[in-house]
This record gives sequence, C-alpha cells and structure tokens, in this order.
Amino acid sequence: MGGGWPLTMGRGVAKDSLVPAGGGAGRVDNSSLEAGMADGAIVAGERVLITGGAGFIGTSLARRLLEENEVVVFDNFHRDALSRSGLRGHRNLRVIEGDVLDAAAVASAMDSVTMVVHLAAVAGVDTVIKQPTRTMRVNIIGTYHVLEAAIAHGKLKRFIDFSTSEVFGTHAYNASEGEATVLGAVGEARWTYAVSKLATEHMALTYWKEFDLPALSIRPFNIYGPGQVGEGAIHHFIVRALDGRPLEVHNDGSQIRAWCYVDDIVEGICLALSSPDAPGHAFNIGNPRSTLTIYNLAREIIELAGSDSQIVFVPWNFPDVELRIPNIDKARRILGYEPRVDLEDGLARTIAWYRAQRESGRREQ
Repeated sequence: MGGGWPLTMGRGVAKDSLVPAGGGAGRVDNSSLEAGMADGAIVAGERVLITGGAGFIGTSLARRLLEENEVVVFDNFHRDALSRSGLRGHRNLRVIEGDVLDAAAVASAMDSVTMVVHLAAVAGVDTVIKQPTRTMRVNIIGTYHVLEAAIAHGKLKRFIDFSTSEVFGTHAYNASEGEATVLGAVGEARWTYAVSKLATEHMALTYWKEFDLPALSIRPFNIYGPGQVGEGAIHHFIVRALDGRPLEVHNDGSQIRAWCYVDDIVEGICLALSSPDAPGHAFNIGNPRSTLTIYNLAREIIELAGSDSQIVFVPWNFPDVELRIPNIDKARRILGYEPRVDLEDGLARTIAWYRAQRESGRREQ
C-alpha cells in the first residue's frame, strides 16, 4: 500500500479534497480475496470507491477499510457524517465531491478502482415523500451511471449495489431473498424509493449476467449506531431523549422492526467484498434477534438514556411498514455473516456517542 496518496483537488466544488469518478467490470480471479471468519472479513490492498461515502454507513465502512486499503469517497455531501468522523486527512483517503447524476464525474472517480460499494441514493421516508421524482432520478439514473462506468473500467473485483428492505412491502416476517418482492400502489410517493431500489437490483444482477460484472445486492434492515445523520427513528428518539423533549411515535407505535447495529452491516459489506461466492446474489443483512415495536423502542431509549421524556402519539396518514424482520440464512450460508451486537448493547453505545457529541458542543437536531 505504501503511504497512500495525497488529497487531490479536482472538478466540482472544492472541499478538503475533490475530483470526479468513473468505473469498470469483467469477471476476475477472486482467489486472492479472503472471507473473514472469527476476527471479521479481511479486505486488504484494494482501492475501494464508495459512492455516497460521506453518509452514515459509508463513513463507517471507510473507517473499517482505511488502514489496509485506499478509499475513494464520492458524494455530494447532502448528508455529511464524514466531516466529523476524524477521517479527513487520512493518508489512504481521497474525497471527491460530485453527484451520481453527473456521468462524467462518476467515470472519473472510477480511475484505478478495484471495488465499488454503491451507496449513493435519496433515502429517508420524509425526503422520499416530499421528492419522489428526485428519488427515482438519483436512484435509477445514478445507479445506471455507476454501472456503466464500472463496465467501461473493466477491472473490478466486486460491485455492491445497496438496495433496501422496503422491497418486501408493508409486511415482511422472516423474509428471505427468494420471496416475491412487493410494490406499493402506483402514484403513492412512499413506494417510489422501494421501486427505484428494486430496479437497481435488477440492473446490477443483469450486468452480472450480461457483462460479467461481479455484482451483488445488499438489502439492509434498519441500520443504526454512532455517527448516524439525517432521518431515522433511533436518531430522533435519542436526540429528543437527551434533550428531555417528547418522543413522537407515529399512530399507536405497534409497527415492528428488526434493528441492525452499524458495525454489523459494515461486517456484512466486507464479507460481500471478500467472499468469492457473493456475486450474482442479493443478501438480506440485518439482525432478526433485535426486534421490537416502535413504542417499546422509544421506552427502551428513554430508560437507557435516563431521560424524563414522555412519549406522544402523532397521526401518520401515509403508508407505513408494519412488520419488517429479515431471514438472514442465505448471508449466513454464503458469506459467513452473523450479527454480533444485540439491541440493548447497540443502543447503549449509540446513546453514549450522542451524549459525547453534546458534551463536545456538537448538538444533533
């Protein structure tokens, strides 16, 4: 690896280090990739492009990869967990400010990359409902640009497309990857996100079949943890609990979720990067053990935070997911994936991080 490479200024708006991107494909010999076991997946000596890499999951993944790999973060910084992560200035990190709707920028960022993790997307229920057209454009056209850059590059060992558990619709109990996906009513803005993500899954896997791009899809189930930015029930509940403000629960709070700590999703990604059998598949990555209702989640956070906050119920007149629990047998079998952080432990770590942010003067909203 050597000393990495210096941060570089490039096209687009200047942050600390900027430039655009581009990509490639081709079936390759995966014998040099090692699937991690007891101590976690081993990814080393690679140059990994993370689109959307300044977000919550992208920043967490970059932290995991940086010591043994060169990492290129490509992001428009609409959401920015990277700037406060302490990773800026790392010898192995290159940051490019750009948008996946800019095909030339994507193609440029792909230079010398060996692996791609495509996280860039419009996400978050509130944002999707307000901006359904932008959601579809960024998620579908942006993914097309990244895939096209990948096959033009022609030298990738792995391409991961990030999908969503919402492809299972409003009720998903012990849902496995082989089950039929469910699309919501046409014209309902909430489902534009799921539809766009299902489309990108089909795109990634057809590029695998037709162009030998070693692609796969990951369906994450309700990720949370330190460093989370933007929307999300745990983010909002912890912030309000530490402020002593009421925790707002939609409707009666009976919606059921399985929550996955960020370290576990990062491990799942690294296993997918390193497993020779991963391409051509979709994988559920989550933690079915960490399941409870939204109401009980709010109660748990209030208790763990030592908060006096009250729970208030607010009407939610939009479609919602009532039940979401994954079956992860396929990821266990092919990737060796096993979530390690149960909910109470993960919530305690996350609350501690938010509290430390407050004490350092970095208040979350």
